Amino acid sequence: MREELWRASAERREKSQMMAFMKQLKARHGLEFEDYRELHDWSIKEPELFWDELWKFFEIKTSRPYDKVVDDLHKFPGAEWFPGAMLNYTENMLRERKGDEPALIFRGEDSERRVISWSELRSQVFRIAEALRAEGLKAGDTVAAYMPNLPETIIAMLAAAAVGVVWCSCATDIGPQAATDRLGQVEPRVLFTTDAYYYKGKTFDVSAKAAQLAQNMPSVKRVVYTHYAGDVDAAVAATPNALCWEAFLERGDESRFRYEQVPASHPLVVMFSSGTTGKPKCMVQSHAGLLINQLKEVVLHHDISEKDRMLYITTCSWMMWNWMLSALGAGCSLVLYDGNPSWPETAAIWKILEEEAVTCFGLSASYIHALMAEDFVPKDHADLKSLRCISQTGSALSDAGFHFVYDKIKKDLHFSSIAGGTDINGCFNIGNPLNPVYSNELQGPGLGEAVFAYNDKGERVYDEQGELVCELPIPAMPLYFWNDPEGKRYHAAYFEVYPGVWRHGDYIEMHSDTGGVTYYGRSDSVLKPSGVRIGTSEIYAQVQKVDAVLDSLAIGQQYHDDQRVLLFVQMKEGRSLSPEIAKEIRTTLRKNASPRHVPAVILEVSDIPRTLNGKIVESAVTNIVNHRKVTNRDALQNPQSLDEYETLLPLLEDKGSEAEREARLF
Repeated sequence: MREELWRASAERREKSQMMAFMKQLKARHGLEFEDYRELHDWSIKEPELFWDELWKFFEIKTSRPYDKVVDDLHKFPGAEWFPGAMLNYTENMLRERKGDEPALIFRGEDSERRVISWSELRSQVFRIAEALRAEGLKAGDTVAAYMPNLPETIIAMLAAAAVGVVWCSCATDIGPQAATDRLGQVEPRVLFTTDAYYYKGKTFDVSAKAAQLAQNMPSVKRVVYTHYAGDVDAAVAATPNALCWEAFLERGDESRFRYEQVPASHPLVVMFSSGTTGKPKCMVQSHAGLLINQLKEVVLHHDISEKDRMLYITTCSWMMWNWMLSALGAGCSLVLYDGNPSWPETAAIWKILEEEAVTCFGLSASYIHALMAEDFVPKDHADLKSLRCISQTGSALSDAGFHFVYDKIKKDLHFSSIAGGTDINGCFNIGNPLNPVYSNELQGPGLGEAVFAYNDKGERVYDEQGELVCELPIPAMPLYFWNDPEGKRYHAAYFEVYPGVWRHGDYIEMHSDTGGVTYYGRSDSVLKPSGVRIGTSEIYAQVQKVDAVLDSLAIGQQYHDDQRVLLFVQMKEGRSLSPEIAKEIRTTLRKNASPRHVPAVILEVSDIPRTLNGKIVESAVTNIVNHRKVTNRDALQNPQSLDEYETLLPLLEDKGSEAEREARLF
């Protein structure tokens, strides 16, 4: 049952920035709306006026205004937003905020605390930006980061954007080959990295992996090491063309700094897909597109302002890192946490929320479910009087998880469950301060986003499951995919199923009564254990290194309010799956990819289903395991192989005999 869990007071709604935006619309155009649903309906019926008013509301700083809001909404994909405008993302992030007030507060797992003021942040951004220019980088070049969630990671990103250099990043818990598969495609000139990091009380050296990564990418001409948990001098000495952060900083003359003014559609960041069918796709997103859409989501939908402090449990591999960074544009202070949030005790992160007076806390569904499994009650371990908003994403949250937030964390807070994707570096469905929060549903589509659920016939449906689609372009959608000059991969990713309509790959239900949205998981083969996107091709590449294995197939199974990864292996003739081989598979994945790539269960099967042209068919097995109809048997060269997977269902649902489970499941 969906039930109302929270409703903002009349005073809180009236003082919200969403209401301030509505008042602007009334003053300028005489528009009045009864509620959020009316506002949203107007925003997708009059998209050009909506985005124009939003631009004015945020007072986007430009050196030249745009000629029009969008060139042609019917070009989908391909619409150009804000043509003619010249601006800079970083300039809009670092307006003249409170000089000595904290912009970044770093809290490490090792108890380190650092504070960087707005003045210091600007100074370091300017110096790193000029150091990049001194290296010969110009607008359109790329830099990459292989970094933890440190202040230097934020500074490097803002510095790159300040001079029109394109940014991409991934976290240090990803192996060098998986990192190369991402970062190497965009040929970065500079690599920012660190010497080591902490996790669960242990120190993990990064220098050898970073040196290997740099060697894998011949385009890299400079490596910049930040000291965190290791020996930075040794790391610099062992890596060709390397400098420490301080030495690189000294190369930048702050007095020479100027913001590079770039077109609205100039590339800002490259985000990476999960690599389901090969190397991860490189999605290029723009200065103006991310700026205006992320400000919309942070300021209007989460009601963030300069009075706030935000802490998001994230790494720079995840789009939420980029999304979190955008809160700087609202004057919000960021509390950066690196490490395990439950180390050395479950209460650790909650005590930081209290100590730093965090007002907006970002977390994943899997983290909430872990707290529930431990029977941990956050409100009993920390004073959460400052906390007024929780932003939750990563995967679908259970109904019990919604209740846990209000019963065990805090009664009076805005719980904003959000979902969107790396693809738009933002949200298709999101919270808002005007609507009530109902259990097991997101509050509704984001402003300006024509989000609906489609059935197989391409018809809008309500109160039943359907494919999440977006019927209109929005500024945050990718400009293009890197190395996709004709746009074929871009079109295939989103527009093949419903021509002229973006199909995202999620199963959702849109509720006609509340306007809310319930998520049911992915409709494609992207794996999301604990909310982290993983590409199956990354798993296959490592499993292939295990000599006894002939072939493999990885899928996600909805299991105990989360998703777990199942790996089916076809063994070479004369070999069979054993505990030793299963251990070898897991060790290979953990070492060469990441711990998140390690499957929860490994099973032996006699055959792997394939299409007529030889491609592995993950979707059919995913549907079987998750009790959905298999619709593509005719497209398989070996459809009879699916029968075996159906017989495994009892084992995968803990219904088989204990002896059989021990013999088959590894």
